[in-house]
Amino acid sequence: MLPMQGGCWLCQTPLALPKQGLCSYCLRALPPLPLCCPRCGLPAGDARIPCGRCLHRPPPWQQLIAVSDYCPPLSQLVARYKFSGQTALSVMLARLILLSWLAARRQRGLLRPDILLAVPLHHQRAWRRGFNQADLLAQPLARWLSCAYSPQGVTRCRSAQVQHQLGAQARKRNLRGAFRLEIPVQDRHIALIDDVVTTGTTAAEISRLLIRAGAASVQIWCLCRTL
Repeated sequence: MLPMQGGCWLCQTPLALPKQGLCSYCLRALPPLPLCCPRCGLPAGDARIPCGRCLHRPPPWQQLIAVSDYCPPLSQLVARYKFSGQTALSVMLARLILLSWLAARRQRGLLRPDILLAVPLHHQRAWRRGFNQADLLAQPLARWLSCAYSPQGVTRCRSAQVQHQLGAQARKRNLRGAFRLEIPVQDRHIALIDDVVTTGTTAAEISRLLIRAGAASVQIWCLCRTL
């Protein structure tokens, strides 16, 4: 059931600014991330320098921004958004990503991206769901940050099994050659938007595609990073 018009998505308290989606109390109550590596986004001893994992075997992207671990209440909101078709949640969820990126920018001195891209769905899955959840997150982010956004900048050229049903190695095999870059990205700073990053396999596959095409850097922006 949707909350009352203009109410907080969690506690349904009326909001002075309905587009914010969450009241200040619920926003402050979201579980904070522990200290996490700025590159891979996994728990680490310092949030400003890459962890030992990344020094040994860095992911193909340069920075990862997440709002929270995949846990309640954010995981519940993501499920309602993604699987129950409550697309009205997209602006509120995008705002959470924006706030996390702004905080990380102050801490790490992040570059503002030249262009945003959304992790694509295969057209058959997008048709069944009726929307691409990453696309709906990217649209307001691009508007707020005055960034270019290319909805079809990366496409999924073949269908594959649902990633969350697979183990880490199977995920890699599942996505090999699954994406195609449709726009020039030479010397451009890219932010790739997704709802949840679990093993990072999807983000890594697309990041490698972007870096091979000459992208200057890739940031991953997501709602949840599974820790």
